Amino acid sequence: MLNRRQMMFASAAAGFAATGGLPSLALAREGEVAKLNALFDEAMAIQLRQSPETATGLGLDNGDLAWTKGLLGDRSFAAIEAGQAMTSKQLAALRAIDRRALKGMDAVNYDTVEFILSVQDEGNKKFTYAGGGSGAPYALSQLTGSYQYMPDFLDTQHSIETKADADAYLSRMEGFARLMDQETAIAKRDIADGVIPPDFVIDKALIQMRAFADTPTAEAPLVKSIARRTKDKKIAGDWAGEASKIYENSVLPALKRQIALMESIRPKATHDAGVWRLKGGADYYALSLKNYTTSTLTPDEIHQLGLDMVKSIEAEADKLFKKIGMTKGTVGDRMRKLGEDFYPNTDEAKEQLIKDLNEKAKWIEKQLPAYFGQLPKAPLEIRRVPKAIEAGAPGGYYNSPSLDGKRPGIYWINLRDTKEQAKYTLTTLTVHEGVPGHHLQLSLSNEAQGLPMIRKIIGFSGYAEGWALYSEQLAVEMGIYKDDPRGQIGMLHDALFRAVRLVVDTGMHHKKWSREQAIKYMAETMGDEESGAITEIERYVVWPGQACSYMIGKIVFLRARAKAQKALGKKFDIREFHDAALLSGMTPLTVLEQVVDNYIVAKGGKA
Repeated sequence: MLNRRQMMFASAAAGFAATGGLPSLALAREGEVAKLNALFDEAMAIQLRQSPETATGLGLDNGDLAWTKGLLGDRSFAAIEAGQAMTSKQLAALRAIDRRALKGMDAVNYDTVEFILSVQDEGNKKFTYAGGGSGAPYALSQLTGSYQYMPDFLDTQHSIETKADADAYLSRMEGFARLMDQETAIAKRDIADGVIPPDFVIDKALIQMRAFADTPTAEAPLVKSIARRTKDKKIAGDWAGEASKIYENSVLPALKRQIALMESIRPKATHDAGVWRLKGGADYYALSLKNYTTSTLTPDEIHQLGLDMVKSIEAEADKLFKKIGMTKGTVGDRMRKLGEDFYPNTDEAKEQLIKDLNEKAKWIEKQLPAYFGQLPKAPLEIRRVPKAIEAGAPGGYYNSPSLDGKRPGIYWINLRDTKEQAKYTLTTLTVHEGVPGHHLQLSLSNEAQGLPMIRKIIGFSGYAEGWALYSEQLAVEMGIYKDDPRGQIGMLHDALFRAVRLVVDTGMHHKKWSREQAIKYMAETMGDEESGAITEIERYVVWPGQACSYMIGKIVFLRARAKAQKALGKKFDIREFHDAALLSGMTPLTVLEQVVDNYIVAKGGKA
């Protein structure tokens, strides 16, 4: 639950050992339903024991679960093997329950958990990359590895209110060093099996790792965080001094071992971008697509879908450009021209950008009641991506709020270079990452009544990203671009962006496109800065298949809505449709269609 993508990767983590103190959200009724809910409670207990970070992310690391606060997950080979065995065991136990006896949300819960366990189990049995599973073949890259997210996690999600919390923070710093060494061991095993990241991935990872290692101890985010927060809470002690010792004696040496490993394999790395070059690479990509998109579309079908959608979106954008008097050049050329209007690349201007986006989000929130029956209670904050990781981080991403609402939802925007965040695209980015996109959807999932806890932590990229992209189009209906034609072109720019992703992701991993071919296609089609296209393409290299989930998910949401409108006619209520889709929690897209069918029948229609 470190950010939405890492949550997707970790959502089926397993390993077995029961733990007490877990709040049960499963209603233990009778028969097969009782068996199902008992299995869910047990699985959640396992997840919290395997991943104490999950408890922190949910705001549950207190009371009976306070023991989790000083710990981090175990990525040793023994723990990975035990986790894989438990995934198989849980899947067998789930399939022993009579699915035919389940109705309504019980059936939805079963199908959702069955999907993620089966995909994880298949990946574990077929592949060893990065510890098994699918969707992220490299243990260390510019976007994978705990060096990339742990300082931010400890600063923004590990709360410090008491001395015990501060002691737990120091314990987690030691755990961070251990975790990095475990990742190094995984990477070494992968390297021996020929799983080496491309040269450009290693180069970008090394830039970030060296920036981390070269930061003076007194300025290190890990040290400054505990020093600042213990001072704010008046917790006595030399916390900066204690953190500095751990940083210099444990964290930095572990990080430098990762740097040395990456430097040692750099001469052996190839420039090939796709996973096709890995052992079993074609099967790995197919399963990664299934994992992320939760669909059965083939790479060739997805590639053609992308090409077709690029054409249709370009035609729609051309009409809007003509309305504002921009008629010359390709759509990409004209988008590039609009992209010349951006905030100055200064810290002062970046602070103003953040302020402006927060105000925009507040205005959008006022429009929500006409389209949603239930609104999130958790507040939204917009912050800048930490400078230490901005070189390889996406343009924007989102951290979900804690279950108790004490920690807000955070939409992070990457401001390494404001040229990459053209003004005309900022509203749609805020819609996607904030409201009515990720913040609304993930907050409502957290706050939904009656969902087993395990359902609240399972993530599906096809659903979550599909919803956020659907929200971008919904924003047009909501009047968010009524007096802002350039902003609406920004919406089409980002829709085009997701269509292009279908082309370049399948291009690299299935059709053997080069990194440069993918960058050229993206930059020319969209008119973006090449630096932004580079970051995106290199992201798709290390997360094969994930970029395809956005547009495929959006298509399913639109199709489900059209079906409900046709079936219900005048009885269709957009607020009720959105509530039905969102309050059932994240599901595979096939199960989402089942949820909407249930809604149609409940309203008196015929699914």
